Amino acid sequence: MMSRQVHESDGQRVFVAVLETGDEAMSSLKTLARQEKLSAAGITAIGAFSDAVLRYFDWDRKDYVDIPVNEQVEVASLVGDIGVDAHGEPALHVHLVLGRRDGSALAGHLAKGHVRPTLEVVVTESPAHLRRREDPATGLRLIRF
Repeated sequence: MMSRQVHESDGQRVFVAVLETGDEAMSSLKTLARQEKLSAAGITAIGAFSDAVLRYFDWDRKDYVDIPVNEQVEVASLVGDIGVDAHGEPALHVHLVLGRRDGSALAGHLAKGHVRPTLEVVVTESPAHLRRREDPATGLRLIRF
């Protein structure tokens, strides 16, 4: 992964990260968040994966179900945020839509994805902190102001 800060103004920083073939998206983004001490940021990206694991939150079970994707797919849309967990570590929440060769799409939370050939990411830091706290009703760590 290559990354560079491309803008800073009034407490807001913007980074561009370019991931390359073989990079794992979620771990790369966590590394960037740690290196730049990001505690509140938005993420957008486009590119492609050789494989991925999506997750769907099963409301009745209050747990995630993994959806393996074992084929080359386009990252048609990736949006998410970076917050911090109760221990001050980066907490990523990423949704995406993956396009298949036939034009059909898959969507869900990103658990992991291996880049091939590229993933172009824009990370926009916010001066306000996003804090995730456990929601007793779901067991999920949700943003609470």
